[in-house]
Formats: sequence, C-alpha cells, structure tokens
Amino acid sequence: MLEPIFGSKCREQVLQFILAFDDGYATQIKTFYKTGLDPVQKQLEKLELGGVLVSKNVGKTILYSFNPRYAFLDELKNLLLKAREFYKPELIEQLTMSRKRPRRQGKPL
Repeated sequence: MLEPIFGSKCREQVLQFILAFDDGYATQIKTFYKTGLDPVQKQLEKLELGGVLVSKNVGKTILYSFNPRYAFLDELKNLLLKAREFYKPELIEQLTMSRKRPRRQGKPL
C-alpha cells in the first residue's frame, strides 16, 4: 500500500511489524511475513541509519524499535495505522494480536 512512498514493500512490512509489536529482530520479522532474511536486514539497517529506528543488543540478537527522538514519529505511526485499514483482514488480525508468550501445550485454539 505505501510502497510508492517508502520505495519498498519490505520497508513497509518492517515498519508495520515494529508498530504492532513495539520491537523486533530480523529473523522474527522474516518469519512473520514469510520472506527472505537479507531484504529485512537491509531495511532495518537503512531505517536505523535514517534515524527512524534504534537498535540494542540482547545477547547475540539485535532488537530494533522506533526511535522516540525521530521528528516525524507520530506522523509516521498515523500513516502506518491508516494504511493498515486497507490490508487483508487476516493480516490485520495477525498484526493486532499481541501474544508474546507461547500457548500452553495441548491447549485448543
């Protein structure tokens, strides 16, 4: 949806993921969207260089989140939320479901 503005579908996906889950790492985003790892890593690096995201090391993992000092953060979040309204319902549900811990083994869905 925002590919013409951001220049990449992967960049939009990365930003939507970070918006939905507050933070994330490359493999987690790759798995969520079922895409390649290299494009996700490149977009995370570009967004960090641009000041949109910040990263911190958690063990061997680099965790990315929005830079609270980014001048257009509120506007970016509003744009992403507006774009989300036009996504497929299944993707909206995945992005708005905020389960962080695993489900108990054997528990029905």
